[in-house]
Amino acid sequence: MKKAILVLAGLMIGVIINVSAQTATPSIDHRQANQKARIAEGASSGELTRRETAHAVQDQRRIKRTERRAKADGEVTRTERAHIQHKQNKASRQLKRNKHDVQERPGA
Repeated sequence: MKKAILVLAGLMIGVIINVSAQTATPSIDHRQANQKARIAEGASSGELTRRETAHAVQDQRRIKRTERRAKADGEVTRTERAHIQHKQNKASRQLKRNKHDVQERPGA
């Protein structure tokens, strides 16, 4: 009886580890944190206008929403990861353009 309980517990732990590994997105999360820092730095230095900052923050919210939807079924597929990465690339390019354009927030 004890042996059966131990085997069952081991299987449950294996299933939990397997499911969490399929939904883990450390590279996406790291990139999101990096983008947020870039946005905050651009806003504080005046490189980003208020409108550009708002758009950048909204882009990050959309990416996070897409990530949550991908994780909802318990597995983030290769296609879903590629879709999220594409959105992150697009947001990163736009942020770079906005930070390096000639506009500056007055009074920053």
